[in-house]
Amino acid sequence: MFGLVSPHSETGMVLNSKEILRTTKISRRDGGIFLFFSYLCGGILNEMTMSTKIVCVALLVLTIGLTACGGKKKNEDIITQRVVEVQSNEPVRMQEYHDERNVNWIGKRYRVTVDRQPCDTLPMVKDERGQKFVDNVFQVTVSRADGSVFFNRKFVKSNFSQYVNDDYRQTGILEGIVFDKADGDWLVFGASVGHPQTDEYIPLVIRLSRMGVLEVRQDQEMDTTNPQQDQEEEI
Repeated sequence: MFGLVSPHSETGMVLNSKEILRTTKISRRDGGIFLFFSYLCGGILNEMTMSTKIVCVALLVLTIGLTACGGKKKNEDIITQRVVEVQSNEPVRMQEYHDERNVNWIGKRYRVTVDRQPCDTLPMVKDERGQKFVDNVFQVTVSRADGSVFFNRKFVKSNFSQYVNDDYRQTGILEGIVFDKADGDWLVFGASVGHPQTDEYIPLVIRLSRMGVLEVRQDQEMDTTNPQQDQEEEI
């Protein structure tokens, strides 16, 4: 058994190396280094004063402790949970919509009503993930003050197929029709055919004359994604 101080030293105190190993709880590898170092330096320490010996022992233990800590590998791996996107098996449909307002037009009072209804009988469209979407049907009604109907018509995407490109014909739905304003002899509506759940759409303008004639064209002021020649025709 090696000791850092001889049992016959002037102080009569023995610092047992194995006792130091037990109390400091260092590893077996570092303990071997400690015993070897104590064996080599045991004779030198016996010639030192008690206070000097204690300082040397403390420095030795501190050095071994720093070596042990430096030898530990720091785990810097970042563990993240993988997010799995769940695709709906059911077709996605827009909410029903109802808008009703009174309009002063050509010197008379009219009531303009627009209704949107998802329609399962219309062909569904798919996005790039294969998600299905239900197309919509719109009902536009213009009534006179006495309750008689001036104009009443249903609209679906196929009514506007000539104003959109093949991409929107195949993967777009009729998302909206809203009343805009009364403009001279015309009632003006805005419409859009768009890709579901995106900001991509083609805006359209629908005009209804006092004679009940409809005209449709692309709204070139709003459309920045699919520039085409301005078209205006009766439907």
